[in-house]
Amino acid sequence: MNTSTQLEVKLLGEYAHFAINKHLKKSLKWELQVKQDKDPEALHQMRVGMRRLRTAVSRFDSVIKLPKSASDRNIGKISRNLGSLRDIDVLKETLEQKYVPYLPSEEQKYLQLALDILKKQRKKAVLEVQETLKGERYKSLVKSLKKWLEQPKYYPLASLTLENVLPDLLLPEVSIFMLHPGWLVATQLEADRIVVPTGWDKNQIEQSLASQGKTIHDLRKQAKRLRYQMELFTDRYGESYQEHIAEVKSIQEVLGSIQDSMVLEKWLLDIFNSTLKDKMPTASKFFIDNRYELWKQWQSIQVKYLTPQTRYRFHSTMLNPKKSQISA
Repeated sequence: MNTSTQLEVKLLGEYAHFAINKHLKKSLKWELQVKQDKDPEALHQMRVGMRRLRTAVSRFDSVIKLPKSASDRNIGKISRNLGSLRDIDVLKETLEQKYVPYLPSEEQKYLQLALDILKKQRKKAVLEVQETLKGERYKSLVKSLKKWLEQPKYYPLASLTLENVLPDLLLPEVSIFMLHPGWLVATQLEADRIVVPTGWDKNQIEQSLASQGKTIHDLRKQAKRLRYQMELFTDRYGESYQEHIAEVKSIQEVLGSIQDSMVLEKWLLDIFNSTLKDKMPTASKFFIDNRYELWKQWQSIQVKYLTPQTRYRFHSTMLNPKKSQISA
């Protein structure tokens, strides 16, 4: 369905049908290449397709009547399986491109040992993905969704027009995002005003991440959920909406990079069963320096999103879809 056809879709049920069809097709497009394990990009694209399919299914759950085999839970299990292999590919790429070339030869030897272990882990993960895509859960999911697309069943809400419900679909997820406790990590309350302290040294940042890293990682996941939901309706809004999506994506990427750095460091610590500084002092410094720079990026975003003006603009955009394009 092209953009002009999308704009002709006026009912909520029709749009749910369009979204599920689109993301199922994208997932299936890459299935064979993923089974053959020929290209990491195919795995990435299929994983994204499954995640977006899950978003469509979960966000339209009050609109569409899907069989149990096509549940949000089942899609999530398949997506997580793909994600485990994808995480290994990302870890391998990060080590090979961002660390190995810049480390002393002695530390490169240690990283090569880590890469050898990662290679073994990847072989196991590939087999698990191949088994998943040959398994009954996946086959039932695809079969039931294809059948539903041919003969869709809806709840009464499906007859509502998008013009009437778009803000109601989007604003609950926006509220969860805006009220997430991650926004208050490492802040201070001064005279009824939230202050984001600047000038922290690297040790202070590391301590904050050690104690509250899980909280901002959860904010990153909420940013991803919001972004995927917003991207369901990009054709229904204007330029400011696209700008908000881009900002949410940047939040997701900055917090994701912080999390990736912490996960990678912990993974190496588990392998060598020692403090990283003992065997790879240069790499250890890279991790800390990288998180220091990312933290500064995060704080600039944090300051912006703690202002009422930013929140008002975000909510205001959700309330104003392109009515002329979706009216009868």
